[in-house]
Amino acid sequence: MTLLNYGLQFHHFGLAVRDVPGALKVLQGMGYSYGEQIHDSLQKVMLVWCDHPQMPAIELVSPSVEAGPLDTILRDSSELIYHLCYRSSDILASVAAIKADGIRVLPVSPPKAAVLFGGKQVGFYQIKGFGLIEIVEEA
Repeated sequence: MTLLNYGLQFHHFGLAVRDVPGALKVLQGMGYSYGEQIHDSLQKVMLVWCDHPQMPAIELVSPSVEAGPLDTILRDSSELIYHLCYRSSDILASVAAIKADGIRVLPVSPPKAAVLFGGKQVGFYQIKGFGLIEIVEEA
């Protein structure tokens, strides 16, 4: 499904957790498979990609040793779905289209290479009235 006005397609849920083994046990019990945990030094988080043949993908995000974005997000909760991710052929054009609809968009993290997605550009944006989204640029 494409959000035609914005050039976006759903990609995954971002699940922030403190207890990675516990979250992986639950996901495995639901039929998810997952890869190795990796460190993304640009995003300052640890990541595990989780796939399921019939359900949406989940990016398991946990704090790394350096201070990062999850320090605030996980302050009051040990687990939380905190972002939705969409793919776009052009991140900046998608953001401009959302703004053109009169929706307030606050850049949280400008597009940068993402280790988990093979160096593809990803940006994070706070969308007024909706929440935090990540956009992955895919040709």
